[in-house]
Amino acid sequence: MSEPQGINPNIPHSARVYDYWLGGKDNFEADRRVAEATMAAVPGVRESARNNRAFLGRAVRHLAQLGIRQFLDLGTGIPTQGNVHEVAQAEAPESRIVYVDNDPIVMAHARALLTGTREGKTAYIEADVRDPRSVLDHPEVRETLDFTQPIALMMVAILMHIPDQDDPAGIVKAFADALPAGSYLVLSHLTLDLVPKQIADDYLAATRSQAMHRTPRTGAQIARYFDGFDVIEPGLVGVSQWRETPLFPDTATWMYGGAGRKR
Repeated sequence: MSEPQGINPNIPHSARVYDYWLGGKDNFEADRRVAEATMAAVPGVRESARNNRAFLGRAVRHLAQLGIRQFLDLGTGIPTQGNVHEVAQAEAPESRIVYVDNDPIVMAHARALLTGTREGKTAYIEADVRDPRSVLDHPEVRETLDFTQPIALMMVAILMHIPDQDDPAGIVKAFADALPAGSYLVLSHLTLDLVPKQIADDYLAATRSQAMHRTPRTGAQIARYFDGFDVIEPGLVGVSQWRETPLFPDTATWMYGGAGRKR
């Protein structure tokens, strides 16, 4: 891909590494080097990324079938197939979606590629999820979403990029407190719980020197993000086990996924 203005192609970025694992083309050589190095050291990481993407689609479809018509997608990532609005509006064309990311290249691609139905609305804002008020008070968010009606808060593979010192639990709570009862939280998160210790150690060694920050967390830590929510079946599980057979057989399960309904 060509180098967009203001983007340093020599610094790898998690969204572009993820795009590479998903088979996308919106990545640079630095991203590909990190992606390939991680794949070499960590068995099944690309399959896990693809299963995580499939989990997002299944979760959106399930909530749309339950009657949810509004989605706030935090940490959108570079658009690929099966985006939130595509899945939601295929079930209910009137669905309304807001995408949020703090990467200019992600937003440039989103605005160019993510077009919704005439009946619904699809909006995109550039903001940092670590500052919830900058998202919740944004005019586009307030114009697109009705905060008196249930909203699905999508935090898929985003919290693992937020270190403990930035208080990820506090960030989740700030967003959750703004949602009415009957809303949903959908999240997935990197974990080392579900892989053998040697593979976990190899992962930590492989990623320690990388420029991108990821924090694996335990199931117990991730479950606390659902405080105030009733987790729906099948609970907090490996993403490939959430409600359907995985598209890609797991060599190792690196991601927990789950959804909960706000009380």
